[in-house]
Amino acid sequence: MATIIGLYPLFYIIEDNFGMLGNKASPLLASVTWNVAFYAHIMTGGLGLLTGWVQFNKRIRVATPVFHRNLGKLYIALAICSSFSAAYLAFHAEGGWIAATGFFTLALIWFTSTWQGYVSILESRFVDHQKWMVFSFAACFAAVTLRILLPILVLIFNDFIQAYMLVAWLCWVPNMLVAVVLTKNMKE
Repeated sequence: MATIIGLYPLFYIIEDNFGMLGNKASPLLASVTWNVAFYAHIMTGGLGLLTGWVQFNKRIRVATPVFHRNLGKLYIALAICSSFSAAYLAFHAEGGWIAATGFFTLALIWFTSTWQGYVSILESRFVDHQKWMVFSFAACFAAVTLRILLPILVLIFNDFIQAYMLVAWLCWVPNMLVAVVLTKNMKE
């Protein structure tokens, strides 16, 4: 699923008015800053999804540590860029302050967990690194969760804005709970 959604941004390149772009106001679509943030977010986030899940394959990590390290550096750069641009985009989210707060919080969690994962590996705190990166990828995986839940919520509420306000939180909060469970008993 991470691979499929990781390729999803290609549709925005192929079609001008794809996905969420159809809901945005003309002045926002004309904004250079917003466009740079939007395309930086979806492209680097998509690539983060494509590269991030590979890092959890123990066989690859053990057999090719240099590959793991280099792919990890790439993932960190992608996650930092995507989360930073997502923080800006959150202020322009459909659904007002409720959706904006949900998406901004997600951006902060993604940035912070990725940064902490990076710092912990620099300090050779391997278990902390693994834990933080589980949280980082759980935040990244919110892109997948959103695309699963949003159509379901639209069907349930028959109202896109109401569904979007809810998915702004539901796309990542359950992922964080799963990350807590996965990291609870990690040891050296």
